[in-house]
Order: sequence, then structure tokens, then C-alpha cells
Amino acid sequence: MGDFVLKTADLSYQYPKGSKLSFQDLLLADQQHTLVLGDSGSGKSTLLNLIAGFSSPTSGEITINGQNLYQLSGSELDRFRAQNLGFIFQEAHLLKNLTVLENIKLAQSLAGLAVEEQTILTLLEKLQLADFSNRKPNELSRGQVQRVAIARALINKPALLIADEPTAALDDKNTFLVIELLKGLAKEQRSTLLISTHDKRLKDEFSNNYILETQ
Repeated sequence: MGDFVLKTADLSYQYPKGSKLSFQDLLLADQQHTLVLGDSGSGKSTLLNLIAGFSSPTSGEITINGQNLYQLSGSELDRFRAQNLGFIFQEAHLLKNLTVLENIKLAQSLAGLAVEEQTILTLLEKLQLADFSNRKPNELSRGQVQRVAIARALINKPALLIADEPTAALDDKNTFLVIELLKGLAKEQRSTLLISTHDKRLKDEFSNNYILETQ
């Protein structure tokens, strides 16, 4: 089957100071949203960094939309990542001196895509952020900041959206709001979600789980 969004094979990562992590193969078809579950120290963040191309594996390969990630050189990898991957981290890492709108425009520019203000505003409206486009991140609540991060991650319609503990700092109401928004927007944008979490509230929200055992 050639239509997997993500395929990992024989993946392992050796830390410089000793321990080696080996990962079960992971196959994600289009719209097969998946939770990566595991205790602290099981390698969730390491796995995400490998899939994102931020770290190189000791062995194995990662294919995203048919492209072997580690056959790309530095600048090719940056461009491929900007066009095909979206990221949501526990901390939003928005640029503080830019407005909400400017932060998301920057994501389009970095991917080498045309900046489309109307597309951004439409997406902000779906995230209940239409009135906040000209505000700076420090003028927003925690839940609003996280929704801006979602808009930035989804604006380029990535094949794969990687989220690392996206609900860790949110209360129940905002947690379920964020997850429902993520699912709905992923469907519209044809993105597949890969969410790393130890937030037990999310387990019932997704049918596909990838469990990491502490090694």
C-alpha cells in the first residue's frame, strides 16, 4: 500500500550517554489519527523528534507521504517539513513581538507558499479567534494561545500534524474544545494527527493507540 502518510521501519535512537531506544514500526494511513502513549522516559519526545526530522535515528527509516525523510539535505528537509508537517508543542512558541495574524503568515512564508490573509482569517474564525488577529500573544489567555498554535500548525494543510502534550496545561473544558477542533480541522485540511500524551482524558477520544513501553 503506497498511501501511508507516515511509515517508520526498524527505528532506533542511541543517546550519547548510553541508553538505546528501539521503536515498534508505526504505520499511519490518511486520517488514521493516533495517540502515542507512554510513561515519562519511554521515548515519546524522542520518537516525535525523529519523525519531525529534528534528530537523526541511529538506525531505521521514516517515510512521510512517500518521501524518505533522511534522504533530504538540510535546506530540502526544512522546506519539506514546512510544507508537509505541522507542529503543536506544550508551549506555543509564538513570536511575542508579532500579532496572531503575523505569526501565522510567517508559517506560510517559511514554507515558500503565498501568504493568503483571507485563508488565515477564515481559519481563525473557525478557532473562535477572529477578534484577536491583531493582538500579541501576551494579550491572550492560555487556551487562546494554544488555538493560535493550532492555526499556525494547520495553515499549510500538512499531511501530518504532530502534537506533543497539546492539552497538558489546559483545563477539562479547553482540553475537549481543543481536541474537537483538532479533529474537525484535520478532517477539513486532510491532515492526520499524531498526538503524544500522558493525558488520560484523551484515551477515549481516539481509537488508535501506539503504546511505548519503558525500555
